Amino acid sequence: MKKVICIVLCVILTVISAAPVAYAAVPVGKAYYIDSINGSDETGDGLSPKTAWKTVPVTDVALQPGDQVLFCRGGTYECTLTMWNSSGTKEAPIKISAYGEGEKPLLYTDKNTEVLRLFDCSYVTVSDLEITAHNGGGIWINTASCASEGITLDNLTIHDIQNYKVTARDGLHAGAAVARACVMVKGLPANSLYPVNGFTVTNCEMYDCGNGISLWGAFDQSKGSPFNDDEFKDCGPVYNERALIKDCYFHDMDAEAVIIGICDGALMTHCRAIDCCQGEGVDENGDILYFTAAAWFWGSENSTIEYCEIAGQKNVGDGMTVDFDSQSNHCTYQYIYSHDNVRFVVNNAKTSPQVGNVVRYCLSVNDGEGRNALTGGPGETGLMFYNNTIINSQRFDIDCLYDSYFVNNIIVFQDGFRMNPELKASSYKGSVIKNNCYYNCISVPFTGARFNTIPGFSGTDETDLSSFMLSKDSPLIGKGYDLDADDCTTDFFGKEITSCNIGCYGGEGTQAPYKRENIFVKIARFFRTIFSMLKNLIEGKK
Repeated sequence: MKKVICIVLCVILTVISAAPVAYAAVPVGKAYYIDSINGSDETGDGLSPKTAWKTVPVTDVALQPGDQVLFCRGGTYECTLTMWNSSGTKEAPIKISAYGEGEKPLLYTDKNTEVLRLFDCSYVTVSDLEITAHNGGGIWINTASCASEGITLDNLTIHDIQNYKVTARDGLHAGAAVARACVMVKGLPANSLYPVNGFTVTNCEMYDCGNGISLWGAFDQSKGSPFNDDEFKDCGPVYNERALIKDCYFHDMDAEAVIIGICDGALMTHCRAIDCCQGEGVDENGDILYFTAAAWFWGSENSTIEYCEIAGQKNVGDGMTVDFDSQSNHCTYQYIYSHDNVRFVVNNAKTSPQVGNVVRYCLSVNDGEGRNALTGGPGETGLMFYNNTIINSQRFDIDCLYDSYFVNNIIVFQDGFRMNPELKASSYKGSVIKNNCYYNCISVPFTGARFNTIPGFSGTDETDLSSFMLSKDSPLIGKGYDLDADDCTTDFFGKEITSCNIGCYGGEGTQAPYKRENIFVKIARFFRTIFSMLKNLIEGKK
């Protein structure tokens, strides 16, 4: 009987070995264990939880595809780990993570350097760790001799990163420690022209720090500088491609949460940036020293910030939610909930016109300490600014806006403010500016369809987002300008767009009653607005 079984097994193995290979075997790799409580550097070899090292090896381990460096949960580890040319593969990434039960392992440094450096590395996943560096930085990802691909940061908690007041912008060229950043990718200017592609950050929390994620591609300095040249393309930008920042929470920062610099196809989605840009950026006389914004583009292409909440910025010079800066083209802000910032939007086209940017289906509430502006420099060409609801705005300027659409927006002004009173038709040549609702201002300079009426919101609680839906009897239901090129199918509230409305709501209207202004209320509002305008002029506000 045993002989028969052996013959059958031999036949089966022969068939299997003769069959074509359906897939390649994935290398397993080694696991290195570090345990600050029960490990030993004298007797441990680091190859099992029972023989774990106690501290991070002084000599960096040369890691191969599938290898893992695992820190025991509940432990605290002094760490300044640098990985050079250590790359996994897509199927077998190198992992730096945690094992065991309890709190995340805490990696820290007291030095003015980074806790973790990934230089010329690809397919490395860093996850399930807590990182602090009160005198340094979190993670620096850089390239010197080759491009990077597939680095992932997941479920990290990074905090206590030099969160103090400064008198100038942070340095961006020499790593996360210099930038007071949780994460720095390359720098500005970069020291090489090799990109970091497929960079992914998910489910991370970053707080109590100078900056969050500072993400930069590169430009060829031998061909000039984008700060001075008229054409950014002359500098041969090398874009980081396919960056993803998702489901992250940034809060309590002196400066900026996310900078998307020199990227192509980057996406920041479903993130919160709360109480960032807490440094007001002014001296004792109130003069502006530097400018910061929570989440913005610089020199990027085809990139998007969407489904995010951005609130509580205090930087006087900027402090805005929407910011297309310096040669950012075909970039989009959409489905953004912005509130209690200095302002909602200021674009910064500096050395050349920016092309094809989009702002749509956003809600701005009480971003009312400074003026909003789509203006300055060579301007914006082909901008699509539509179906946004902006509550409690100061003055809104439009200038240097060409072949663009500014339609279907609700702007409710603070008393005494209005659209730019000095606007000339030549400053928005070829643009369509119509079917907007400008409420609580005496007049607006545009011709064509416009509304100066109570929008007819569904509620009065400004903390309840559903309050900014429209009543079915609102005069703005069905009164929007039909954009043939609009590819949105849902509104700010995540509902299917079934009506061409003005504002960020796209439904048929709620059952809330629409309360019209009577003549006495209109007269009172008129005189209140005039009084506020005079007061603003006296105080130097316009």
